Formats: sequence, C-alpha cells, structure tokens
Amino acid sequence: MQIEIDYFMSPMSPWTYLGHGYLREIAARHNAQVRVKPIDVGSRVFPVSGGLPLAKRAPQRQSYRLVELRRWAELRGVALELHPKHFPVPAEDACRLIIAARLEHDDDAAMRLADAMMRAVWVEQRDISDTATLHEIIHACAMDVQALAHRVPDAHQVFDSYTQEAIDRGVFGVPWYVFRDEPFWGQDRLDLLDHALERARAARQ
Repeated sequence: MQIEIDYFMSPMSPWTYLGHGYLREIAARHNAQVRVKPIDVGSRVFPVSGGLPLAKRAPQRQSYRLVELRRWAELRGVALELHPKHFPVPAEDACRLIIAARLEHDDDAAMRLADAMMRAVWVEQRDISDTATLHEIIHACAMDVQALAHRVPDAHQVFDSYTQEAIDRGVFGVPWYVFRDEPFWGQDRLDLLDHALERARAARQ
C-alpha cells in the first residue's frame, strides 16, 4: 500500500523552503509519496482563516519572524536570505508551473521544480513572478518549457481545486502536511510527521 503525504505549499513561504529538503528526506526514508499541492494562501486561504500577510502583522511578530528564520536556517543547514530582493511577489504562475510539472511528469518532478523556485527566491534573489526567470528555472531542471506551458491551462483548474481542498480541510498556513487525515502545520512539525510515519510502519509489521 502506497504511503502518501499531502503537501500544501507556496514557493513564497520561507518556512516551506526551510522544510522542503527535510520533507524529501523523511519521505525517502519511509518510502512515502509526496503529493505536491501549491495553493493560493494570501488571496484565498488567509481571508477565511484569520491569517494576515506579513506587511499587516504587528511589528513584534515581524521582528521575531526574522529571529526564527535565522535559527531554523542554521539548524537545517540551509542558506537563506532574510531580506530577499523579490519578496513578496505574485506566485500564482510559479504555483501553476509546479502543478504543470506534476501533470506532465510526476510528483518527484514537481518537488524538484518547487525546490529550484524556492532557492531562486530565498538564496539567489531572483523574481519568480517574471516569465523569463521561470523559464530559466524550468530549463535548469531539465524540463521542457513548452511542454509545461502546454499544461498550464489544466493547471489553472487544479490550482483552484487544491486551494479549495485546503480550505475545506482546515488549512490556515503553509507548509501544511497531511498523513492519513492527520494535519501537521509548519516545517517545525516535520519530526512529528516523521514519528507518525514510523508508528504507521511499526503497525504494519
């Protein structure tokens, strides 16, 4: 029986970026399939869940966010620019192309492309709302730009459905992981997800 993890994410989220590599490690260790589900957090999830975009949060919360980002980047051993040049920018096109990679190839391809897009924002300081930049990232991931572009019309509908699914399942932020209907919010809950996967494996033995 295939072990599956639903992964609600956005490439504009530094927390998603910080946990992405560790999620891949956990999934590989448990032979689990990660189902990548980019969603529209700012425009659709936050308004119905009480979330606020960063610029509208209290100064105290904004300051502490930087402290935590620095801590977690060090703990994960991940390079992270705390003040990237192109943040925030619209991420809808990037999300749809990640979905297009899943439709054209598979979830593993979508995970690779998502990783490259997040590194573009949080390490390389590139603009993932720019079409030419997105095409460069796709090409660097050894994927065909035209093939993914051909999938984008279908990805529009999937992006919408993933976002509605997230709302229906009580998602209020990203990254958000679900294993057997048990939710885990935030990359700092990945050890708990790992533990849940370990429990499930032990129960099967």
